[in-house]
Amino acid sequence: MKNTLPKPEGIFLSDGLYKRHMQLAHPKYRADIDGLRAVAILAVVGFHAFPAVLKGGFVGVDIFFVISGFLISGIIFGNLENNSFSFAEFYRRRIRRIFPALIAVLIASLVWGWFVPLPSVYRQLGRHIAASAAFYSNFVLWHEAGYFDAAALNKPLRHIWSLAIEEQFYIIWPLLVWLIWKKRLGRLAVCLGIILASFYINARLVPNHQIAAFYSPLSRFWELTAGSLLAYLTLHPPAFYARLAERTVLPNANAKAIAGMLLIVSTVFYAIPQDQFPGWWALPPVAGAYLVISAGRDAWINRIVLSSRLLVWIGLISYPLYLWHWPLLSFAYIQEGPASSPLPVRAALVLASIALAWLTYRLVEKPIRFGPRGKEKTATLCALMVVIGYAGNYIDRHDGLEGRFPPIVQQILNFKFDHLTAWRVGTCFLEPESHPAFGDCTSHPVSAARHSVVLWGDSFAASLYPGFKKTIGDVDQLTQLSAKGCVPILDYQGKEPDPYCKNLNDYTFEYIKAEKTDRVVLAGSWEQYDWTQIDNTVKKLRQIGIKRIDLVGTFPDWKGILSQLLYNYYRSEQRIPYRMDYSFLNDHRDLDKTMAEYAKKAGINYISVLGIFCNDEGCLARVGDTGDTLTSWNNHHLTAAGSEYVVSRFPK
Repeated sequence: MKNTLPKPEGIFLSDGLYKRHMQLAHPKYRADIDGLRAVAILAVVGFHAFPAVLKGGFVGVDIFFVISGFLISGIIFGNLENNSFSFAEFYRRRIRRIFPALIAVLIASLVWGWFVPLPSVYRQLGRHIAASAAFYSNFVLWHEAGYFDAAALNKPLRHIWSLAIEEQFYIIWPLLVWLIWKKRLGRLAVCLGIILASFYINARLVPNHQIAAFYSPLSRFWELTAGSLLAYLTLHPPAFYARLAERTVLPNANAKAIAGMLLIVSTVFYAIPQDQFPGWWALPPVAGAYLVISAGRDAWINRIVLSSRLLVWIGLISYPLYLWHWPLLSFAYIQEGPASSPLPVRAALVLASIALAWLTYRLVEKPIRFGPRGKEKTATLCALMVVIGYAGNYIDRHDGLEGRFPPIVQQILNFKFDHLTAWRVGTCFLEPESHPAFGDCTSHPVSAARHSVVLWGDSFAASLYPGFKKTIGDVDQLTQLSAKGCVPILDYQGKEPDPYCKNLNDYTFEYIKAEKTDRVVLAGSWEQYDWTQIDNTVKKLRQIGIKRIDLVGTFPDWKGILSQLLYNYYRSEQRIPYRMDYSFLNDHRDLDKTMAEYAKKAGINYISVLGIFCNDEGCLARVGDTGDTLTSWNNHHLTAAGSEYVVSRFPK
């Protein structure tokens, strides 16, 4: 059945000059290219929503680049040959095609940012909105983090980098092609030269500068130019191209389409090494898209599969779908954290993005793209984009507009805890990768009238040090011996077998033995380890005559950064609570009870941190009226205020 759907103009497929496209470059509409665009967008959305399934789905963007280069360059070439190319008309059409849906998404991001995220996130979002409006977001992201980094989940507009690269290409490419045409230069040679130079830059950058290779237009232009090369060869196939076609199997349309789809599908489902992309790994999807397009509309896959009504419909809405899907996934993650990750939630967000894409296509794109008053529409769109860009820049320069909130909220949002100083990182809190040995970690010499106390454990023990220093620092000799990931369990090798923790724990034990320490405090993130192995340590401490052994239980474990949780609470309740219920916590009360029972049987002191901080209503989130009295500076490590509060309530 002949496809009668209207030809859309997509950012990745065409620029709105469809009448000229029909008359000059390609006399008939190719539904199969819309279908290929659907394959590309489904790959990208699938990777973002279901990365365990479509491991290489991000190559959909590379497919888009080839399609864009093919269709838009075909339009430019055809108009130049007929002496009807106009730069002003070209960019007016591009603006009416690209700006409407993008403006809708940017405005939605501005509004969402006002109501939901932390000001720090809103500030970053403002910076990305400004960069998206000016089409340089690839450069901003280049200097922040990699596309595949975990931090990318907090960037609702990270996907606009590809749009920026396209527009950077189409600022340069029409002028270059126009000069080539006017000067009658070797058009095929110029295309091939750009492809080879850009790919060379891409291949050279990836090993040591992968992020630059990913975001730089210089290392990506070869993909767009590959599509441009195909457009030129379609219009002007050279003689050697025809002779090559006679001697190879690939010119067979079905063979081309099958080979191309195999390359695309295999890369979409293959776990491509992300730290090596694009590089040589970008060749298969680019070559696949090139082969599928060059196979023509009559190849079986193109005619039956890619031209099916469902794929063509998805292709029609692929641009707004690309724009909407990632912000929805990112918004949900920023607002709900890990709670946004279950499969049904992600599936619902994908369906919502499809619905928004369709509405955007019908209610925003089509009315603005078509009809009269084209120049007025273009001017209005440009003015709106300037205003949005200014708004984003203003938000960035004014710290996410945190002045919207009362002082207590601002204090909480701006609270910074210097754990490096408080924990004495590098001397008394060691990190295996950078600090190999303890320094001077004893507060002052012991005397007959004083007790000696050793604080032994991992980062949880280190977070107790400010409290011990405040509470007993002037009375007892206090020694802190703590290390990252090293619970106070003798013979413990670490989560990954390594002698580092064992050596430090052996050192600590020998120190306690030599100093004849009066009191040993054992603290750690017990919920992460087999805490029952502590029994051997307790027995050996008893054997060397330690008078008092304190086992400190697990700490309150918040379901996210505490300041973020308090901010979220404020957004819904318009107040900052002192205590938050257990729905905000990972519940370790059973572990606390079990450890208390063990300590009683072992004849040592058990100190329940949960018992101090928590009751039936929940746990203390702050212990004072100012923002610097939060009990935790992340999701479980204590602040100085939290440490002083809990240690002051330890049994004397």
